[in-house]
Amino acid sequence: MSNHDSTAYDTDVIIVGLGPAGGTAALALATYGVRVHAVSMFPWVANSPRAHITNQRAVEVLRDLGVEDEARKYATPWDQMGDTLFTTSLAGEEIVRMQTWGTGARYGDYLAGSPCAMLDIPQPLMEPVLIKNAAERGAVISFNTEYLDHIQDEDGVTVRFRDVRSGTEFTQRARFLLGFDGARSKIAEQIGLPFEGELARAGTAYIRFDADLSKYVAHRPSILHWIMNSKAGFGEIGMGLLRAIRPWDQWIAGWGFDMAQGEPDVSDDVVLDMIRTLVGDSHLEVDIVAKSFWYVNQQWAEHYQSGRVFCGGDAVHRHPPSSGLGSNTSMQDAFNLAWKIAYAVKGYAGPGLLESYSPERVPVGKQIVARANQSRKDYAGLREWFDHDSDDPVATGLAKLKDPSPEGVALRERLYQALEVKNTEFNAHGVELNQRYVSSAVVPDPEAGDEQWARDRELYLQATTRPGAKLPHAWLVGADGTRISTLDVTGKGQMTLITGIGGQAWKRAAAKLDLPFLRTVVVGEADTIDPYGYWRQVREIDEAGALLVRPDGYIAWRHSAPVWDDSEALTSLENALTNVLDRAPNETRNPGDSGAPQYSTQAVPIVVPHVTADDATPASTASITPIEGAHA
Repeated sequence: MSNHDSTAYDTDVIIVGLGPAGGTAALALATYGVRVHAVSMFPWVANSPRAHITNQRAVEVLRDLGVEDEARKYATPWDQMGDTLFTTSLAGEEIVRMQTWGTGARYGDYLAGSPCAMLDIPQPLMEPVLIKNAAERGAVISFNTEYLDHIQDEDGVTVRFRDVRSGTEFTQRARFLLGFDGARSKIAEQIGLPFEGELARAGTAYIRFDADLSKYVAHRPSILHWIMNSKAGFGEIGMGLLRAIRPWDQWIAGWGFDMAQGEPDVSDDVVLDMIRTLVGDSHLEVDIVAKSFWYVNQQWAEHYQSGRVFCGGDAVHRHPPSSGLGSNTSMQDAFNLAWKIAYAVKGYAGPGLLESYSPERVPVGKQIVARANQSRKDYAGLREWFDHDSDDPVATGLAKLKDPSPEGVALRERLYQALEVKNTEFNAHGVELNQRYVSSAVVPDPEAGDEQWARDRELYLQATTRPGAKLPHAWLVGADGTRISTLDVTGKGQMTLITGIGGQAWKRAAAKLDLPFLRTVVVGEADTIDPYGYWRQVREIDEAGALLVRPDGYIAWRHSAPVWDDSEALTSLENALTNVLDRAPNETRNPGDSGAPQYSTQAVPIVVPHVTADDATPASTASITPIEGAHA
């Protein structure tokens, strides 16, 4: 044990891992004025493109944290993302084509659902945006710093690290530890998180290469191209892949392999031949940048927390990149958790608020693991026309696919039906935005009843103000005449009470409570008017009713009926805040900065070898200067 006093903290929060989840958590906590130290064992950010699809909900997180515009500078724009090909080669004959990521017939749905566009940002470009801004806002960032283990007690967590460069070990003490340390998470293993599913059920080779393929792509831009030919048809998907990292000269070539036969031959000659086959250019010159293998996982944690230690991101949901849900879900894990940690550190909330993290995020993690793996299996219908009795299943099958006979008609019909199924991967607006939280941090509306889904829940967003749903986007107009979203007047680390001009009793109630974390938005007043009537169309409450929106944009509580009496409004709002934030009723008004609440651990302490302060380098153990406004 170090010589740290049990109530003395080097920082409020330690984050292990600086991928999309860890970077988002560091940025959010620093933005909220919480002392945070985020570490990575690696010398810099991700060294390969990895995750790239950035859906609207993830961009909304970036927007709330003030970095949306900066991230967009490094992204492939939305309109370049989605004319996805299924073709014999990039230069060869197309089979079918699909408008994906909301770029086609679904474009209006996506525009109505969010103020944010989808983006394609490879992970090595996304991570620096998060990390740089976190550091500028006060987060301490340490690379080459390996997490070893930790001990937690009723007051905090003592974490042991090793400086990768020097080998020196040192400890730090924090109120909370966040394990965003990837699919091989030490922290998830050490706290004994329960997992379901399987690992490495299929294998894929990924080859990064540089070549100018604009003549094949610029007129039908897309970041994904699926190749159907006899040399590429291996593995579960049964197709090759060409993924654009940067339009249109940086690429990944991917294909499945039989794991029972071991890793495939990826010598330069073999790889060059495969790339030329996928592109359809036997003379193509390329620069091979890197070769790697990855394995298809289908595993999720059934709980994300043990006492003061929390996990998220790939540490708790492990799955293939199909459907583009990985980094998006990881960022949302972090965004869900960060405001709760901040409220606990500042004394705004009791320990029950932190207990809401797992109930809210575990169902999402389980859902996206299932969806990503099912998306791989759903390619089977697109291969039905292959003639597997032929020496060249694709060429022979293609002839049958073009046949004018009744058999050809039926085959083409089944092909289009199979293509329609792929909307559940490529245009799954509902999967991305229809999360519904059920936890102690959401007060159900007793008048609402069970939600009825008007359309397919995976394909279509159903915007609603039901507690547990994300606040609907609606365009308002600010005092200067500029359009602003409902998402722009909420969030930013605060709870938001939304009412209308008729809801003056609610406005007075919030003013009487005078809470530093609660703002009031009166739609219809000068700075948030509703000239289009868009908010009226989606609010689902009376103008004199009220919504309580959490800092992460999810609705915590609503009062649908009008309230005119000040006492009724005050009691209702006070009760809602007490329940959502797990505060004692007498703490709801003017809490000040009461310090972090006592928080009991349920975990068995992990034994750490004796490390003293003298064993650590001065740079490693230097006090972290509190951020202005943060609880020391």
